[in-house]
Amino acid sequence: MAQVPQLPTEPLELLTNKGLIEPPYINKFWGPAIVGSLMFIGTCVSNWALRRPMLSGIQRHIVFTIAGGFFGKYVDDYRTDYLAERDAVLRDYIRLHCDDFPEIKRIKYAELFEPWYPIR
Repeated sequence: MAQVPQLPTEPLELLTNKGLIEPPYINKFWGPAIVGSLMFIGTCVSNWALRRPMLSGIQRHIVFTIAGGFFGKYVDDYRTDYLAERDAVLRDYIRLHCDDFPEIKRIKYAELFEPWYPIR
């Protein structure tokens, strides 16, 4: 049988990852691939607007696609750093004000559901 990971009961454990959740492998390349693709498409559209063949000036396509990939990687790294800093601030606040965050009580589904009576 599959083992279910134990859910955290303390508020501070909610913001920590103990290796239970790993992001998919594609997440590393998602941002750069999207921005690079948009830059490639943007270069094709600019060629179309100037009434040139879509793939003419292939060096522009290559340069803008690579630049878009680097920009996407930069934005992705900036977002990751921002979210890590935000989580660190939240963890510190919870650690300093532990009285405001009581322990989480585990509830079973049987306690949540009310009895069901069919209306006929």
